[in-house]
Amino acid sequence: MTNIYGLSGLRPAAEAVKPLTCPPYDVIKPGTRLEAILKANERSLYHIVLGEEPVETLAAFLRQGLLIEDGEPAFYVYEQRYGTGRRLGFLTSVEVTPYEEKEIIRHEKTFDEKVKGRIRLMEETGYVTEPIWLLTRSGVQEVLEAAAAEEEPVYEFTSDFAGESELSGIENRIFKVPEASSLGAKLKALTARGPLYIADGHHRYHSALRMGLKQCIAYVCQADQARIQAYNRVIRGRRPFAEIKDQLPLKRETAFATPRRHHFAVYTREGIYSYGIEQADESDVVGRLDCRLLENTLYPLLELEHSLINDQRYFDYYAESELVWMQKEVDEGRYDIAVALHPVDPEELMAVAEAGTGDPRIVMPEKSTFFAPKILSGLFLIRTEKR
Repeated sequence: MTNIYGLSGLRPAAEAVKPLTCPPYDVIKPGTRLEAILKANERSLYHIVLGEEPVETLAAFLRQGLLIEDGEPAFYVYEQRYGTGRRLGFLTSVEVTPYEEKEIIRHEKTFDEKVKGRIRLMEETGYVTEPIWLLTRSGVQEVLEAAAAEEEPVYEFTSDFAGESELSGIENRIFKVPEASSLGAKLKALTARGPLYIADGHHRYHSALRMGLKQCIAYVCQADQARIQAYNRVIRGRRPFAEIKDQLPLKRETAFATPRRHHFAVYTREGIYSYGIEQADESDVVGRLDCRLLENTLYPLLELEHSLINDQRYFDYYAESELVWMQKEVDEGRYDIAVALHPVDPEELMAVAEAGTGDPRIVMPEKSTFFAPKILSGLFLIRTEKR
């Protein structure tokens, strides 16, 4: 049984929610224009989660009324509209339990070294500042739709990060659902029916676990509502693609686009190709993933080992929406080829996560999933409370 609770703590004043909220800390890369935009905004949560004086900034936000205290335990139904897409989830406080209890299930490795900064931030400020993203198989969508239809939003705004984040331009509506209400009771009961699977924010959860917290902030959505973009790659092999392409069952293509499952689109300066794997072992929950099939079929021919996948001399990674940028990388000679994959399905991810509860060595391969759009940080902060 997974326990969730209504949030009580700090949330933005209505007029401050747009400037205060920001993308998750781990997608704000140093030296980027996005970082510069957030730095220049004195009211951004950036100055708490990545700034040099988080304690002083938090105190200033409270003093200025940018953050207000809300002591009524409540869930916050969170609607995002983007292009023709829409996703509903809800913000909650979730009980932090060890992985062995199989209530919160991870799909990737976590490392104590990577969470020291997040633990230090929580210890200094006394607050959990950002949510993790969890998936549920329980049918919460109907309850969320009811809340969005029946309640007036406490926040309604369009995020603006000058086009430097996938969250820029997204229309957000947030609805408050008191924990004591009938809809709140339904959300608690439905969520308790099964485990929750970490989609994004593994190290945020790991930091809460290592710090010994009772609860952390979570965004929960029904698994079939989550959108995983393909995590594509540009590659420069130790051997040029032109030298090895005859060893692959390549077909000529006229456009570089996301392929179907178990197929790969390959963009080169000489032309566009595709090839497929006809006999994948579907009983192997990791081996059947397209990123692993690609690694097993293409990387050896290019004389690239797994240990090099984070080495930017040989690899870089782009979301499914960034095919044009990948082609530019190849056209301008920085990489030899661009490869587009079919996106991972949430059920494939949860199958790996479940297998990993019995054998912790079973995890999703690195650079295999890109959940989009992300979740805004800053919609709620809760006090840290240790067990």
